[in-house]
Amino acid sequence: MDESFRVSQCSCGKDIWDVLDVTHEGTNDVKRVRKHALIQEYEMFKMQQGETIYEVQKRFIHTVNSLIDLGKEFNKEELNIKVSKCLD
Repeated sequence: MDESFRVSQCSCGKDIWDVLDVTHEGTNDVKRVRKHALIQEYEMFKMQQGETIYEVQKRFIHTVNSLIDLGKEFNKEELNIKVSKCLD
């Protein structure tokens, strides 16, 4: 219902796309801030007290995938080194 209301005043497909893009992805400023926050999270990534390897992997993949969605590129060697350094 909210989606329909957001685009009800749009006059063409491009306007609908732009409204939905900003609604779900955010403006370029929002994306930039989100990317910097995720980069900081990635750089400070460590295994938390009492966390299982499965939970670490799940959290790490979520962070990396979010960064990839925002345009950050990684190579496998970099990711492997990061994971091996963050484990207890």
